Amino acid sequence: MLEIVSIEPGSIADELGLGPGDRLIRVNGEQVNDLVDYLIEEANESLQIEVARADGELWELDIEHDSEEPLGILLPHPEPKLCGNNCIFCFVHQLPRGMRRTLYIKDEDYRFSYLYGSYVTLTNLSEDDLKLILRKQLSPLYISIHAVDNALRQRLLAKPAPDVMPLIRALIDGGIELHTQVVVCPGINDGAQLERTLRELSAFVPGIKSLAIVPVGLTGHRQCLPELRVHTRDEASELVGWVGERQTELLERLGTRFVFAADELYLRAGEDFPPLESYEELSQIENGVGLIPMFRMQADEVIQEAQPLKLPPISLVTGVSAAEELRGFAGKLNKKCGIDLRVHVVENRFFGGDVTVAGLLTGQDLLEQLSNVDLGQILLVPDVMLREGEDLFLDDVRIRDLADHLRVEVEVIPTDPWGVWDMLDTLSEEFAPASDAENQE
Repeated sequence: MLEIVSIEPGSIADELGLGPGDRLIRVNGEQVNDLVDYLIEEANESLQIEVARADGELWELDIEHDSEEPLGILLPHPEPKLCGNNCIFCFVHQLPRGMRRTLYIKDEDYRFSYLYGSYVTLTNLSEDDLKLILRKQLSPLYISIHAVDNALRQRLLAKPAPDVMPLIRALIDGGIELHTQVVVCPGINDGAQLERTLRELSAFVPGIKSLAIVPVGLTGHRQCLPELRVHTRDEASELVGWVGERQTELLERLGTRFVFAADELYLRAGEDFPPLESYEELSQIENGVGLIPMFRMQADEVIQEAQPLKLPPISLVTGVSAAEELRGFAGKLNKKCGIDLRVHVVENRFFGGDVTVAGLLTGQDLLEQLSNVDLGQILLVPDVMLREGEDLFLDDVRIRDLADHLRVEVEVIPTDPWGVWDMLDTLSEEFAPASDAENQE
């Protein structure tokens, strides 16, 4: 049984009289042990739910609903299964000391892969886990391969591990679709090894839907860790070119490009991005594959629809990776809308190394590097810098701390161009003179 945490007001569950403390026993005859069990069954339009009420009464409910409409039941999130790998490039191992304990937790949970697209190595997958995945059809899953050569894969994972390929075959034969990735470490799993990995994984198309090639990321806190390095510009360029060549071959042979390079590789190489349509279904966009081409398309749409605004000077903060894109977008908005949107680039001194993405910037770096900067009246902070659902940066600095220290109003925005535009449009209504507001009415 699984205890209900809360009920969304006005939802189907609310109308039925369910409440916190009630416990789900079965849905459509399936026992509910965790959130995944429930979500799988909730997707059915016809539901039979057995509930043990908080007062001990047993209810049996027959529900017809749109499969896209949640019932409004909030259940506890499952505790993650922990990762026993010691990957030589593991980001958690590269964190500085003194951060909150939860940041040092390494999860390796196929349920999170199904729910959120988290990558797992399958090294802790039991026989019972495999049977459950196949029986409940938990698809798609996201698998970190890194190398199909098992000896090399064990070196990368820094632990003994079974050959992943039989597991891949079992999942695909059982109807599970997979997305895969390789974190490429120069001089270790690139070259001939990467060629072999692509060859063997592409043989599973269409069961394996895609393969992302992701460059290794290193912080400045790698004391007592294996020696690694990032790609040089020439190496990144060579790798991007290799991906392009293989895409052409695979598209002709299999009808899909299958392998895609992370945006970071194009940035390091200084190479042009391929057109957005070449990313096909953008199935790896959450893995940093195709984000910038998508941003450019959305930016063009925003510029076409943008109208003049009346706003005070406003600033937008970002990391080094996205700086050029955001500056170009802001320049076009300023010209089209007659505003003063300033883009301020913050370096990641907290993590150091080659960490340049906005999502890993800390409040401490913002406080230090923006303290003597003219930010105008409002500072826009991308939501990727914050813990999901909270106003905390990775180092526990709060939005209100940022506002108080920098003496500026702070607004949190989605990171896409439409999110920026929607915020500017909303703010313009607040700053519009009373006469303008009346005319708009």
